[in-house]
Amino acid sequence: MISDYHMHSEFSTDSDTPMELMAERAIALGMKRICFTDHMDMEFPGGGFQLDTPLYMAKVRRLKKTYEGRLDILFGVELGMQSHLVRMQEEYVAMYPFDFVIGSMHLLHGQDPYDRKIFEGRTDAEVYEEYFLETLENVKRFSGFQTLGHLDYVVRYGVHQAEEYSYSRYADIIDEILKILVQRGCGLELNTGGIKYGLGFPNPHPDILRRFRELGGEIVTVGADAHRPEHVGYAFEQVREYLKNAGFAYVAEFQGRKPEFIKI
Repeated sequence: MISDYHMHSEFSTDSDTPMELMAERAIALGMKRICFTDHMDMEFPGGGFQLDTPLYMAKVRRLKKTYEGRLDILFGVELGMQSHLVRMQEEYVAMYPFDFVIGSMHLLHGQDPYDRKIFEGRTDAEVYEEYFLETLENVKRFSGFQTLGHLDYVVRYGVHQAEEYSYSRYADIIDEILKILVQRGCGLELNTGGIKYGLGFPNPHPDILRRFRELGGEIVTVGADAHRPEHVGYAFEQVREYLKNAGFAYVAEFQGRKPEFIKI
């Protein structure tokens, strides 16, 4: 079973699930390794998504010992990128011995698309374009992540979701993002949360995965974006097909921020 490298627990504002339940579900699915990636979104509106990282790290370390021989548990974080916070973000990731850092963009003009307010009075296409442009700006400025998380996250929450969305519509911007990842040797995440949210495809769209490979991308990580046990490894039975169709023969698993390539 492919390892889940994007999962949340009681340390994330949007989850109340004990780590132990996530770990037990992974074992039941036959996983040998997981990586917790709880949210850290600096300056999130209302003060949410502030991770108590020392406490979180201590819990991961305890569980690593508890589950030794049954499940390898790694220490990661999903860092919400904002271009004006680059220095703080760089200092943060240097402060802790993370195995894996996901760089994700959740806020556009200080609003999370999850709340859908940013779509009021605007077309989905307009918001999507701004989101990709801001993602590009973040990727240009911040390089402290191992993989770029759910690249087209914004499409999950559009009024019409994918009706006004395709890779080709935003290819110029998305290609710039992907080229930076390739140049830096960074990864792209295949996040099955898009399937869970009814898009009919993972984040990013398979056309983007394929384009990443065409541009020389080699590192793809896989995560379900699970906040509850039943979503650990969600739709992972489809992952191999997505990856193979895009031209990948391996998935990447990080330890000590270094990739290990696992044949699929």
